[in-house]
Amino acid sequence: MARKTQSIGLTLLICTCLLSGCNSSRKDTNARPPRVDKVAKTDAEQKKARLLRQIDRKFENPGAHFELGQLYQADGLWAQAENEYKTALNFDPAYRPPQAARVKVLMQGGDETMAKLLANEYISQASNSAAGSLKLALAFQKEMLDEYALACYQQALHLAPTSAKINRQIGYYYLSKNDKVRAVEYLKHSFQLNPMQPEVAGELGRLGVTIRIPRKTQKHTKKLDRIIEKDNKGTEL
Repeated sequence: MARKTQSIGLTLLICTCLLSGCNSSRKDTNARPPRVDKVAKTDAEQKKARLLRQIDRKFENPGAHFELGQLYQADGLWAQAENEYKTALNFDPAYRPPQAARVKVLMQGGDETMAKLLANEYISQASNSAAGSLKLALAFQKEMLDEYALACYQQALHLAPTSAKINRQIGYYYLSKNDKVRAVEYLKHSFQLNPMQPEVAGELGRLGVTIRIPRKTQKHTKKLDRIIEKDNKGTEL
């Protein structure tokens, strides 16, 4: 009887071990990979961290504040973006890109009145400089604020009417708006002011305007004179 009891106990022990092994293997099969808590940072987060380090090292860095403001603006953080643009302008009041960006972010945040006041203020500040007006125009155009961009272009042209560069840029502006008539007008004027602009000639050609690129004339002829004199000596009798 004792032997029979021992046999039954041994059988139960073996079954228990087998079941335990099966459950263990089943757990291993369904086991999930360990959770990774550290997620790789996005490019924007990495750039933001880099800019914050730059600002920490040198707070009076208008470029870093401007770039950080752009990141905040892209994230829809209007107030934080405007604060960075204001800080950039505190260190460089004539820094045109943050001026235009500040106007844009105020409009995005719903403060149309302040945006308009600042835009007019910035345009007035640049009114004594054709270069400043042109830079502000380009900044407004980049922010897709066409009304202010065009006002700055016209202000720049008023200050420097014979500038081939300004006429060319206004032509490109109208071309980007698909206003080919005005684009041709300003590009032609730019080419007349400075015929050595192959890119303008090419653009006018694509717009169906026939133009001729003048050949370069030789300004310094001393070398040519020496060649002629040497040749003449060789032919003397």
